[in-house]
Amino acid sequence: MQSVFIAGSRSLSKLNAQVRERLDNIMKQNLTVLIGDANGIDKAVQRYLAAHKYQPVHIYCMGVCRNNIGNWNTLMHRAARGIRHGRTYYEVKDLAMAKDASCGFMIWDGISKGTLKNVINLIGIHKIVLLYIDPKKDFYSVRTQDELDRALMESGIENVKKLLASLETKEEKLLIHF
Repeated sequence: MQSVFIAGSRSLSKLNAQVRERLDNIMKQNLTVLIGDANGIDKAVQRYLAAHKYQPVHIYCMGVCRNNIGNWNTLMHRAARGIRHGRTYYEVKDLAMAKDASCGFMIWDGISKGTLKNVINLIGIHKIVLLYIDPKKDFYSVRTQDELDRALMESGIENVKKLLASLETKEEKLLIHF
């Protein structure tokens, strides 16, 4: 069965009509939804799917689920010893969702590094991403790094290269060198 990894910025907690319409299309196609347990978009999408009694949903968590509004199936993940709770810690479940999904739907506030990292991870394994950039109220279909760069420039990011370089955390740098 086809599945979609849905994620977004924690700063966004409301779904506008454009995003709800895309979620309705996902439900009409009976796609399995893979989603995390964070506040913000994860929780808002969970609320929307639960209100529609949508069942093909899997919640990806780290140890304990923070949000599982529809009481759906959960998939627990663990980070390597020594990884502090933060973006690198939660990236473990995000990488699992990217691997397990057929495609992605990312709802980005124009700032969140985690959401942008999910886009990069998905296109890095040749999966298409529907990227909604909330400040622009526009959708971009992203398959390649060039398409992502173009979407970021069109959304008003002046230094795309600098933004992308800032995605790597100190913990990730340490992990790569050991």
